[in-house]
Amino acid sequence: MNLLYLYHLLFYGVYLWYANNNPSDSAGYFRHVNEHPGTWLELFGTDTNFIEFLAYPFAFVGFNYNMLMLVFAWFGFLGFMYAYLFFREKIPIKVKVFRSVDLLTLILFLPNMHFWTASLGKGSAIFLGLMMFTYAIARPGSRLLLLVLGAIIIYYIRPHVFLFVAVGAVVGYMSGKQSIPLWQKLAVFIGLIGGLVIAQDQILAVVGLQSSENLIEDFGSFSEDRAEDLQKAGSGVDLSSYPLPVKLFTFWFRPLFIDAPNILGLIVSFENLVYLLLFLKIIKKDFVKFIRKSPALVKMSFVIFFTTSFAMTFIMSNLGIIMRQKSMVMYFLFFVIYYYLAEKKYLKVMKIRKLRALNEKRRIQNLVGN
Repeated sequence: MNLLYLYHLLFYGVYLWYANNNPSDSAGYFRHVNEHPGTWLELFGTDTNFIEFLAYPFAFVGFNYNMLMLVFAWFGFLGFMYAYLFFREKIPIKVKVFRSVDLLTLILFLPNMHFWTASLGKGSAIFLGLMMFTYAIARPGSRLLLLVLGAIIIYYIRPHVFLFVAVGAVVGYMSGKQSIPLWQKLAVFIGLIGGLVIAQDQILAVVGLQSSENLIEDFGSFSEDRAEDLQKAGSGVDLSSYPLPVKLFTFWFRPLFIDAPNILGLIVSFENLVYLLLFLKIIKKDFVKFIRKSPALVKMSFVIFFTTSFAMTFIMSNLGIIMRQKSMVMYFLFFVIYYYLAEKKYLKVMKIRKLRALNEKRRIQNLVGN
């Protein structure tokens, strides 16, 4: 984790260089916070407002742009810390991939994940909220404060992502194979469903549908308009005409070298190749059976990853934005892959131990018989 901290600081420096040479939302956040004429509480709200609300106290005491960027880079690192704790707590078995690479080390050091979580903006804060929520919901009784704080961060930055997280948590807890106390299931169900009911207008307001009388039709119109707007931003891909599997492939694994929009896209292509190779490890006959019988947190992660990806494919058609947005949810896929591979390794080890014990028993019987 010490090495990971230094690695994350390196990407803080990389993003500073990038922001000084390219248009960056971070500069806009810093400018708006410093030009804000009102009080701190007047900034409180969802989406961009919440990022400015988080940044305001630091700017108020005199933090300059570089210092405020470092604060949010620290938020991003805390997200990796909670991810590490969650993975280690739920999967104590070490898994090697590509012959000799430790899987947890690999996914913690993926560069694209650090690039988008090392700056002043939504990426670092929502990553912290997502990983904090995921770590806390593993033991909601003893981590209630952390759970609520993580949910608040997710909701106020991206209300629609809170929808997917809440649905995933409810589905996971209601269908997980392990025995979970009824009171805990009811608490999670009532808390998250109640939160969705209270926040439904704010969630629909993200896409301007809070007054809609036909959500499906209006969402289709919004998706078409949003896709057209994003294509004009450069590096556009026309997802609207793609079948769903190709849409999902584009969101998860593109750019892939031949369609990289720039040098950053070329670097990300190497990481996307790693995503693809890891994903191929769960394209097995027994994966469906694994998911069906998996624990609550595995099902939760799978539902969050898939539902978020599904929704994003209807409004994303720009590779640059896709590279940034998918960093929110890839760790949920990594957890599913890691658990699947760890379970296979565990079952293989147990099978070998049983065979050895059986052989040893036969050897002893033979010695006694002789």
